[in-house]
Amino acid sequence: MKDKFYAYIEQLQDTITAKLQEVDGKATFKEDIWVRPEGGGGRTRVIEDGAVFEKGGVNISGVHGELPDSMKAYFKVEDANFFACGLSLVLHPKNPMVPTVHANWRYFELYGKDGEIVDQWFGGGQDLTPYYLFDEDAKHFHEVCKSACDKHNDTFYNTYKKRCDEYFWNTHRNEARGIGGLFFDYCKAIETTDIPDWYNFVTEVGNSFLNSYVPIVIKRKDFEYTKEQRDWQEIRRGRYVEFNLVHDKGTLFGLKTNGRIESILMSLPPHVQWVYDHQPEEGSEEERLLNILSAPKEWV
Repeated sequence: MKDKFYAYIEQLQDTITAKLQEVDGKATFKEDIWVRPEGGGGRTRVIEDGAVFEKGGVNISGVHGELPDSMKAYFKVEDANFFACGLSLVLHPKNPMVPTVHANWRYFELYGKDGEIVDQWFGGGQDLTPYYLFDEDAKHFHEVCKSACDKHNDTFYNTYKKRCDEYFWNTHRNEARGIGGLFFDYCKAIETTDIPDWYNFVTEVGNSFLNSYVPIVIKRKDFEYTKEQRDWQEIRRGRYVEFNLVHDKGTLFGLKTNGRIESILMSLPPHVQWVYDHQPEEGSEEERLLNILSAPKEWV
C-alpha cells in the first residue's frame, strides 16, 4: 500500500502542477529534490511571483525511520519505526478576490520490533480560505467535496465537513480560518471499510481537487481590486500564519520529526500584515466575512 500510494501522489503532483502552471500563464514550478538523513526524502515544487499565484507549493514526501521521542509519547509506544508519505499543497493567489487553498492527502504506517505493521491509516482533506466571500464559490467547492464523498459513503461529507470546521478553528481568535471543506484522519481498517477502500476514497478526493478550485480561480483572477482590499488580504493572511504555526498538527509533526524546514514552511505567504486591533467598517464585505467565520455554515 505504501508503494501504491506514493506512486499515486507522484502522479497527482505532476497533474496538479501542470494545470496550475497553465492557469498562471507566467510562472513555472521550481523543483527541489531533497533527502532526509534519517530516512526518505521528497520532491518539493514551488511557484512564486506568477501572474495569478504569488506563492504556492505542491510537495510530496516519503519519510521513514525510528519514531522520534516526541512522537513515541504522542502515539503511546516505546520502540517503533514509521513510514509516512503524502502530498501537501498551499496556493496563495495575488488577487484578493481569489481564495487561498490548502489540501493534503497522506498515509502512515507504524511498525513493531519485528518489522510487522502494527497500525496503518490514511488522512487528508482540503479547505478554502477566501478574503472576499462569493457564496457561489463556497457552494461550488463544497459541492465537489460532497460529490467525491458520496461516491463512497453518504455519511462521509457531513462527518468530515464537521471535522474540518472543528480543526481549522483559530481558538485564540475564536474564528474559523476559512469556509472549510473536508478533514479526515486516522482512517483505519474497520468492518465496513478496509485499507484498500480508504485508498479508493482518499484518491477520489485527491482527484477532485482541481475541479473544486481551478474554476474559482479562473472566474476571479482578473477582477480589479484596490490597495485597501489588498491590505485586507494581507491582514487575513496573518490569521492563516497564526493557525499554521500555533495549531496545525502537520506543521508540528514535521518540526518534531526533523522534517525539511523549507518544505514545512512553504505554506506561509510572502506578504502579511499584523495591524493592531484592526476592525473592518460596519456593513462592509470585510465585516460580512468575519461574521460568517464566527460560526460554521452549511453550504450545500
